[in-house]
Amino acid sequence: MMPIRSDEEIQSIREACQIAATVLEKMIRATEAGVSTYDLDQLGRKAIEAHGAKSACYNYRSGSNSFPAFTCISVNEEIVHGIGTLQRVIQPGDVVSLDVVVNYNGFIGDNASTVLIEPVAEENARLISATRESLDYAITFARAGNRVGDLSNAVERYIKRHKYGIVREFVGHGVGRTMHEAPQIPNFGRRGSGALLKPGMALAIEPMINLGTHKVKMLKDGWTAVTADGKPSAHFEHTVLVTNGDPEILTIQKK
Repeated sequence: MMPIRSDEEIQSIREACQIAATVLEKMIRATEAGVSTYDLDQLGRKAIEAHGAKSACYNYRSGSNSFPAFTCISVNEEIVHGIGTLQRVIQPGDVVSLDVVVNYNGFIGDNASTVLIEPVAEENARLISATRESLDYAITFARAGNRVGDLSNAVERYIKRHKYGIVREFVGHGVGRTMHEAPQIPNFGRRGSGALLKPGMALAIEPMINLGTHKVKMLKDGWTAVTADGKPSAHFEHTVLVTNGDPEILTIQKK
């Protein structure tokens, strides 16, 4: 079970999440046709370092593989964990998902967003809107006394009406001192199931929704997940704190 955080730890997570949100917003503003995903990743690296933080993605290990980039940049059919390269240049009409995870003073901040490049296809605009709205809806269930399954089911119920594919191989998760902590938070599930939500839990909720099939393929780099039918995917994520009242979205920039 995920640990309940002390006030000091919660404040540290807040600070990490604010940095993650600031870096993500800077990358969003720089995402346009003609920019390489490598240059975007390097912009993210410099912004993370400027805040005295480290990328939690860089050198993250899965088996014998180490992730070689500082952020995850996934284009069109790429769902998550895309690696920025000089060869991948953003094109008009692209769907670009940006995922920023930072480690600041030993605590994690994690968020993601999907950007549409003009000219925008209407079917892509609908996919992005539905994915973002499903996250907003799920967050309303991040309340003490509810269960993880209530979050999962909220995403599933919202997306089912649109008949999009819900990615099953990758899920949301708790955050704290490491990037992936308990509990896992699938984007599908049964209400009233799973871990009990308690005040002090920090949860990264992240719908990953495909325009077509839910099925996933892995590229040879061992990291990048793509849609099996080659259709676009969208990804939105916030880190949310469970409290005794309304959920606190930690990755919204404070003015």
